[in-house]
Amino acid sequence: MSFDVPAEAYDRFMGLHSRQLAPQLLDLARLKAGDRMLDVGCGPGALTTEMVTRFGAGSVSAIDPSESFVAAARERHPGIDVQRATAEALPYPDHVFDAALAQLVVHFMPDPVAGLRGMARVTRRGGVVAACVWDHAGERTPVSVYWRAARDLGLTTRDESALPGARRGHLVELFGASGLRHVDDTVLVARIEYTRFDDWWEPFGFGVGPAGGSFLGLSPDDRGRLRERCEELVGPAPFELVSSAWAAGGIV
Repeated sequence: MSFDVPAEAYDRFMGLHSRQLAPQLLDLARLKAGDRMLDVGCGPGALTTEMVTRFGAGSVSAIDPSESFVAAARERHPGIDVQRATAEALPYPDHVFDAALAQLVVHFMPDPVAGLRGMARVTRRGGVVAACVWDHAGERTPVSVYWRAARDLGLTTRDESALPGARRGHLVELFGASGLRHVDDTVLVARIEYTRFDDWWEPFGFGVGPAGGSFLGLSPDDRGRLRERCEELVGPAPFELVSSAWAAGGIV
């Protein structure tokens, strides 16, 4: 699995969907003008962009462990502080932000509870920590068709359904274990219409995340078989993919 890929690759693979989640996650956090906020695991900057649009560059900081994503976020938003770091080792003092948010990140943290505690540490008392994770266990994600087709063909026995926070209620459990209070949860939805099957299919070849890594490990023949099965599952173009993400917000 890798996220050390060009920003444009992530944009085409997952960015279409994450851009739709960003305003919904910000709404959950109930931020206001003047708040200082941190985007944890910013990627190329889908949530960062929404933060800057609503509240201005001076209110936003961001971190990501991927060097290519940090470079992209800095280029796209030169007025904000973007650093290469992880949630478990945030390079900020205690209690400096009003909110810390993580979009599609918690399930990839090596230690999700430690990561959420790190987010809480840099957030002031009474501030907000919020996050969202795709519903992989419920097979309601932009890559669920891929994993279902791979299973149908016997090409994999492991998908992303067991990742932290990816099943109903687990993200709330992680928030509670990290010490956050008054945790609220909801479901965020992204809808993308594809006019061509290849617009959805080709980005798997970029090697982004677990699905992309799985794709690159297949033989050309298996990729061909998998493509045919995916086309059967989504139906003729144009087709719409409706994806859901579990979201939670808690008070420090």
